[in-house]
Amino acid sequence: MKDHFLPILQDHREAFEKSFSEGQLEILEHISAAIIHCFKNGGKLLLCGNGGSAADSQHIAAEFIARFKLERKSLPAIALTTDTSILTAIANDYCFERVFSRQIEGLGNPGDILIGLSTSGNSKNVIEAAKTAAAQGLTVIGFTGESGGALAGLCRMTFRAQTKKTPHIQEVHITALHAVSEVVENQLFSA
Repeated sequence: MKDHFLPILQDHREAFEKSFSEGQLEILEHISAAIIHCFKNGGKLLLCGNGGSAADSQHIAAEFIARFKLERKSLPAIALTTDTSILTAIANDYCFERVFSRQIEGLGNPGDILIGLSTSGNSKNVIEAAKTAAAQGLTVIGFTGESGGALAGLCRMTFRAQTKKTPHIQEVHITALHAVSEVVENQLFSA
């Protein structure tokens, strides 16, 4: 049974090594700086994605609202994936492609940031969210897989997990977003 685990774990390690190379870390630095600037200037963070990426959106919003490691004031972050009444009303009255963009119309302001997570970079509702956010003056940041998909072309910054395997992309995303959470928290609240 152990022999089955080694190739799986080797795949994970390779995805992480490629995804966190020097150039990739620079992208995470720019993303962290943008979020710090947003919070310092009274903006908020909006996050969206589907499936596992929806869960990651909620997870990271919780890290900013509750805390990551430091005891500190709450930071404004909203996962657009959580309100079933809103999600189902928009999907029913409009279409599923607008479940995030319609929320951004009501919640997003210039100076805010949208983080769109899509392992393929081609999730239609995340793409619509990015278009709406950009039109409203939000900074759009993408977390995608290796190709970046259509989402990458709509983002000011895109962190691309350097793998085509969806589970590895998701694992890289949550690790990258945890690192960003820690950097942002430390920069804003460490003495």
